[in-house]
Amino acid sequence: MSAYRGRFAPSPTGDLHAGSLLAALGSWLLARRAGGEWHVRIEDVDRPREVPGAADRQLNALHAFGLVPDGPVLRQSERDAVYRGMLEPLLASGRAFHCWCSRADLAASGGVHRACVHGPVPGRAPAIRLRVDEGTDVAFVDAIRGPVRQRVDLVAGDFVLFRADGLWAYQFAVVVDDALQGITDVVRGADLLDSTPRQILLQRNLGLPTPRHAHLPLVTDAAGRKLSKSDAAWPVDAADPLPALRRAWLQLGQAVDPAPDARTPARWLGAAVDAFEPARIPTGEIRHTPARGHA
Repeated sequence: MSAYRGRFAPSPTGDLHAGSLLAALGSWLLARRAGGEWHVRIEDVDRPREVPGAADRQLNALHAFGLVPDGPVLRQSERDAVYRGMLEPLLASGRAFHCWCSRADLAASGGVHRACVHGPVPGRAPAIRLRVDEGTDVAFVDAIRGPVRQRVDLVAGDFVLFRADGLWAYQFAVVVDDALQGITDVVRGADLLDSTPRQILLQRNLGLPTPRHAHLPLVTDAAGRKLSKSDAAWPVDAADPLPALRRAWLQLGQAVDPAPDARTPARWLGAAVDAFEPARIPTGEIRHTPARGHA
């Protein structure tokens, strides 16, 4: 991995809110600070959770905030053939397998799959899981949070790559797309920190490079709930982007407004790149309590 290539990858489950703006701005700043590229990917494999029109509104909001990707936007919903091609070698080698276990079947083990409880079930479609060996331990160093280690066999077990309802699992799609897009640095919210060891393990099984990781602070509501699952997740105001950009800047731990007199996002962002200090990014959660109708 030489040249820096980052990305912002929202799911179209709602409009761009304060939490997703912080992730977008943080990933954009780190890419620009490194003199690298910044790309956008719409992670819309979970079609039942998709809100109609949300993806286009997210993209329009990013443009209004001056966060313009360096290339075409990739949409996961258009990549079924790519994912199938990457899954086939895992099935052929036995590293992935068909599984008819339901969530109810695995309830006694806390939802962690270590062995199938039965074979094929008539009328039930199988999921496809990655085989995780006993004692599988994955460690990496996060650029913000430092060393992270996880026993993947105990925490996640044999995790799903293709769901029984016919949809691609997030863990599989994101690993394939990061590799094929040449992503060198994954910058995202801390809610996905726990998923990273699974993704690294999958990268190893697929023979793919592992990018560097940086997990930004999670934005929560006053009750400590993830903002995207909260009533406080009001859309950011794309018609007046500077206040939300400045608020996200402070949430990223930056002390001084880099361009207090700026009247356009482009001018403010240009100054922000020069003033950005990654070492100031906090590791704890950030509480966000906007007035109703404002982000």
